[in-house]
Amino acid sequence: MKDREGVLRFGRRPRPLGLSDLAILVRAPAALSVPGDIIAGAAAAGRPFGPRVPGVIASSVCLYWAGMALNDYADAAVDAVERPQRPVPSGRVPRRTALGVACALTTAGLGLAAVSGGRRSLAVALPLTGLVWAYDLKLKSTPAGPAVMAGARALDVLAGAAAAGPVRRGVVPAALVGLHTYTLTVLSRHEVSGAPARLPASTLAASATTALAAALPTGTPATRAGTAVAGTAVAGYLGTYGLAQARAVREPSGPNVRRAVGAGILGLVPLQAALTARAGAPAVAALLGAVHPLARRLARRVSPT
Repeated sequence: MKDREGVLRFGRRPRPLGLSDLAILVRAPAALSVPGDIIAGAAAAGRPFGPRVPGVIASSVCLYWAGMALNDYADAAVDAVERPQRPVPSGRVPRRTALGVACALTTAGLGLAAVSGGRRSLAVALPLTGLVWAYDLKLKSTPAGPAVMAGARALDVLAGAAAAGPVRRGVVPAALVGLHTYTLTVLSRHEVSGAPARLPASTLAASATTALAAALPTGTPATRAGTAVAGTAVAGYLGTYGLAQARAVREPSGPNVRRAVGAGILGLVPLQAALTARAGAPAVAALLGAVHPLARRLARRVSPT
């Protein structure tokens, strides 16, 4: 059904938008997986808490939330059938409001990038924004979808490197975060109907490879000092996301795949902590790792998927 403006509407007449509706729309707790991208990239560039880093973190969080709102705008018709409890099809958030939230957060994200990092940050934030919008509006269901999402996360890591030093130093952590995101996105396509057992088995193998690469020291004294922190972080990564995938291998039902996807979104945090420790910032990595249990608790209230 359409209103006078030609906008699809679902469910009952929407009530005024509340903070809880907004939090669910943008998957608020899942944004805890974003700062670690920037920190891992900045640590690789040599300055995990440089003066530009906080502003770039805020920019990336806004762009992440924008992508979540835009996703619900674009998927309103599909969600009305598959996930009617979501804010847009349930009627709690009008579809055009979801688009407005996405536009406002995108503007805020680009503005924060410009203010905090100038041209260097905008040079990463603009293509990142392009990938987010292209994925949600056009490419999500295409074969290119997982690669586009992986590219967005990799750019997020490079945004941290650009805020702290030479961008090229962030290439390795960006590639590992991108690999994690690629396999996670492939798996997420089976959240509703379930997956063939070979798929979670493949993503589990990729996760094990990613974890091993993230834990390997680079050979510098500072990195060797962070080996223990990196090892603990990797154990947390495999102990949550890895185990969730293993359950999906045994029974690849929709609920098990959905749990694995949720664990994978939050599992980025210990992966980022391992990469940060690997870059020679174990104290910062330990603080980042402490975010993981908090994110998991919050995810019980607001689903990250």
